[in-house]
Formats: sequence, structure tokens, C-alpha cells
Amino acid sequence: MILKGSFYSQTLEMETGLSVLVPNSSLTRGNHSVVYLLHGLCGRNEDWIHYSMLPVYAERFDCVFIMPEVARSFYTDMAYGQHFFRYITQELPAVCASVFQVSSRREETYVMGTSMGGYGALKCALTYPETYGGCAAFSSPCLFLKEGLDAQRDPANRPYLEKTYGCQLLNDFEAAFGPDLTWKPEHDILALAAAAAQQGTTPRIYAACGTQDPMYQENKRFEGEMKRLGLDFSFEVWDGEHNWTFFNSALEKALGYFFEP
Repeated sequence: MILKGSFYSQTLEMETGLSVLVPNSSLTRGNHSVVYLLHGLCGRNEDWIHYSMLPVYAERFDCVFIMPEVARSFYTDMAYGQHFFRYITQELPAVCASVFQVSSRREETYVMGTSMGGYGALKCALTYPETYGGCAAFSSPCLFLKEGLDAQRDPANRPYLEKTYGCQLLNDFEAAFGPDLTWKPEHDILALAAAAAQQGTTPRIYAACGTQDPMYQENKRFEGEMKRLGLDFSFEVWDGEHNWTFFNSALEKALGYFFEP
């Protein structure tokens, strides 16, 4: 069953889009394993339904997929905008447990995403490792956020950054992280990973990136940092670009990693 619609979020103080996919074989059964599946920078909540084999995966892996809408927020409580991170990690799970009868058990709760959604998935899982048993991130950016923010604050870098990434993306960063682009540990994946490792509660993490993806070198470097911290981290690479052909394959591999070990 595929549901597409919207509801009023108390956290966002507005209507927000939501897509839900429940396997047809399990419609009458509650306490499903749940995957919160996050979209990328230019995407919407319906993307995974439109551009991947998600209905097939739902039946094969017998889990519910929850796909929220967060615009270009980088899954943050924005400096200028809505509190999307609080919505994703607090309000949305409570709503879904009540309405769709998904499990709230850590070992049956996963968060996954691609591109900006991969950053968001890592941020959710490492901020609340007691909530998520598994996390998957595909072709993720912003893995070394401090370096990126430092580069943007330097006026000498502005022409290159505007030419390479466009003015809109730079404006998105200021809206999400603030006009001064100050580094804060709650937004930084490495800082969150180190804190989770120190606490001793960490989710299993699967990451993947295509060898032709612009994020490839950043993700390879990230692999080394995760291993240095001693996290339960699996990283796969194969021939692929930053597109839905790769994202679809990566999602299938991630689901197999968690549900068919």
C-alpha cells in the first residue's frame, strides 16, 4: 500500500508532505520494522517511490518506509526556517507509531538517505543512537562540515564556490547553519560519531558511494575516520555516479545488509 499526502506538523507549524509504503503482505499486522527514508537536496518525499524499486523492496524485506519532506534544510533546525531535525527525530516517529503502527524498538528502527538525506540519516542516527539500530547513507556530502563552513567564510573562496556550486546552495547553507556559518558540534557528523563512540552506544552504519560520484573522495576519507573511531561501519564502492541508478542499487544493498545478513 502506498500513501501520499500531508498533515499538519505541530513542530513545523505548517502542512508537510509525507509518503508511506506498507508491504501488502503485512497490512493487518502491527509493529512493523520501519525505515525512515530521506530525500536529497533537490528532492521531495515521493522521490524514492518514483525513482527506485521501493515497492519491490518493501515486500522483499517486509518493512514500512516513511518518507518525509524537509525542503533544502540539510535536516537541521534551521537558523532561518523550520525545525526540521526536531520534526524528523521526535514528532514524526510518534505520529507514525500511532497512525501506522510501526515499531518503536531500536532494533527495528532504521534511518537511510541519499545525498543530503545521507547526511541527514547519519545525523539522526548519531545524535540519537539509542533510537536507531541501523543507518545507511548513500553518496553523502558534508561529512567534513567544519572544513566546508570554514571555506565558505573566506571571502577569497566565494567566486570559486559560486561558480562550482551555485549561489542557491550557498544561501541554503546560511539558512540552515546561520549567516556566520559557525561550526557547531550538533551539526557535525564526525563530532557526533566521536560522542556516540565514547558513550558506547552506536548504530550499525552502512555507507556507499559510486566511483564517479563527486562525493567519492570525501566518502573514502570518511571511511577511515569511522574505522579510527571503532564504529560498526561498512562501506562499499562500485562503478556509479550521483544518480538514481546508483541510489536504487545502494538502497537494495543496504536493506540486504540489515535484513538479510
